[in-house]
Amino acid sequence: MRWSPVKQPRSPRIPSLIRSELAGEAAVTFVDTTTAGPNPGRLVAAWAAWMNERGEGNRPVRGIGETAWRQARNPAHLAELRYHEWLLNRAFARSSTWSMLCPYDDADQDPDALAAMSRCHPLIRRDGKHAPNEDYLAGEDYTFEALAGPRDPSFELSYTHGDLATIRSKVSRSASDAGVPEDQLGQLSVAVTEIATNSIRHGGGHGTLRTWSQDATFLCEFRDAGYISDIMAGRIRPTPKQIGGRGLWLAHQLCDLVEIRSTRDQGTVIRLHMDTGR
Repeated sequence: MRWSPVKQPRSPRIPSLIRSELAGEAAVTFVDTTTAGPNPGRLVAAWAAWMNERGEGNRPVRGIGETAWRQARNPAHLAELRYHEWLLNRAFARSSTWSMLCPYDDADQDPDALAAMSRCHPLIRRDGKHAPNEDYLAGEDYTFEALAGPRDPSFELSYTHGDLATIRSKVSRSASDAGVPEDQLGQLSVAVTEIATNSIRHGGGHGTLRTWSQDATFLCEFRDAGYISDIMAGRIRPTPKQIGGRGLWLAHQLCDLVEIRSTRDQGTVIRLHMDTGR
């Protein structure tokens, strides 16, 4: 598998140029990845579904993917976009039929941001040639940005067995006050129930919930003593016969962003984001 960025000169016409040159090719399909929604946590499954639909046997699948970096809603969203690109290498590392080319417009990119994006790719293409990226974050450990602290006013609640109804009620009230649309309150309630249930079952039987609003976003944060070892947890569609493993998947499908930080020594933090439109 190859996942490599290409540094490109500034040109907003790159997508339209590609389409104009290849639109008549029967073997080429254009996919609007924004239909998967704003959450980058949904994109690995979207790629897998597209491959299953378009791939035939061992026929190679070659992609050119342009992530909408400038449309990132906030620093947290941008950080998850970078993590998604790193995860793609893990998701399809064993595939001999899939490869991705990722063009970047580096003319007006912040040097630090460009370096952070480059570290998510094992190969970099320059002057028409691929070369190994010495700064690539290999292995199973990804270097996450530190989570920003909650904004005041924030609500905090310690929870344990039997507190799911209280959690749903508190989150629903806070989310409504923050401006989360009525039709999304139900979605958030399902996601909160799934994450809180997982937290109680696998995080030592108790945890801490915090909620707050910032940057037109309502956030729910769950902290517990558990550890999530599977870096792909929640990003692969569960099979119909699968037992368990649906909580994080549902959270990714129902929320605008999901941040997961989990280590053996510090436990797990999961943040659910819902846009308020305010």
